[in-house]
Amino acid sequence: MTMPFLTAAFPGIGGQMRAIPEDFQVEERPLYLPCGEGEHLYVKIRKRLLSTPDLVLRLASVLGVKAQAIGVAGLKDARAVTTQMVSLLGVMPERLDRLKLDEQVLSVEVLGRHRNRLRPGHHAGNHFRLVIRDVATHARETVPLVTDRLVRRGVPNYFGPQRQGRSGQNYRTGAELLVDSARRNRLSRSKRMWYLNAYQSYFFNDILARRLDRLDRILVGDWAMKMENGACFLVEDAAKEQPRADRFEISPTGILFGSRVSWASGEPGEIERAVVAGSGATPESLTEAAKACGFRGERRSLRIPLADLEWVLEGTVLTLSFSLPPGAYATNVLRELMKTD
Repeated sequence: MTMPFLTAAFPGIGGQMRAIPEDFQVEERPLYLPCGEGEHLYVKIRKRLLSTPDLVLRLASVLGVKAQAIGVAGLKDARAVTTQMVSLLGVMPERLDRLKLDEQVLSVEVLGRHRNRLRPGHHAGNHFRLVIRDVATHARETVPLVTDRLVRRGVPNYFGPQRQGRSGQNYRTGAELLVDSARRNRLSRSKRMWYLNAYQSYFFNDILARRLDRLDRILVGDWAMKMENGACFLVEDAAKEQPRADRFEISPTGILFGSRVSWASGEPGEIERAVVAGSGATPESLTEAAKACGFRGERRSLRIPLADLEWVLEGTVLTLSFSLPPGAYATNVLRELMKTD
């Protein structure tokens, strides 16, 4: 699928990412801090060249607990230096002495105890510090033009290509699983949902691509999302709601289909129907199939705010820092600047 650029009018600065792991640094921002009591020990871990699933396996092995006793709020990239919070059920602080620091686990900080396990999404977002090397000579003029548009209108909230696997075909498997119960039952729930989520994200990216020139415009029939809490409401008066979108209080959404989520109406609904029709489906058929598969679906904002933006250009090396909300991909910022996937 072609995913157009919001900043297509400006040339790409090109460049090279991740020449070293330190070129891609991510710090998870906690949604809350431990209250001081409870069965779960919260720790903050800084790691290098170590994915979150591999970190969980290492902690389970070293600390002598099951992987299910370890909670995380988000998945972090392996090819990077990342910091995130982890919850450990039934672990005493002194047992962390078994976890030796090395080239992968850089630091461990005990934050305190809490009553609840960390779960996916239990964070306030991520702060990124990214280095792009060997950028084009026009970068000094281009970077402020691109970033100004992204700050004003929002960053397109595409799902990254990793959702579709190396072949780019995960969505096809998801489409097949949606109507093949025997095949679904041969897979674990997590594996099954991975492919079904890929099918959802394929449709979402197409919806966003068709709405890209109006990703910050509210239309009658939209389900608009309140950016402060993720709640959605049906838009009946677009002119009344547009000022709120201009202030980034609300945003239009696209559907991640499911058994309970509402489809848009009006022009936004026509776009959603046209997208699924291209795969030989209808909203009704997808809703019924999702009921059989047991997932509800949700609405996803077409754009995300780009906050705390700073950048420095030294020769041909561009250093960017910014914050994004949970579930957002930093690569969507990079692709708009570099004009490459």
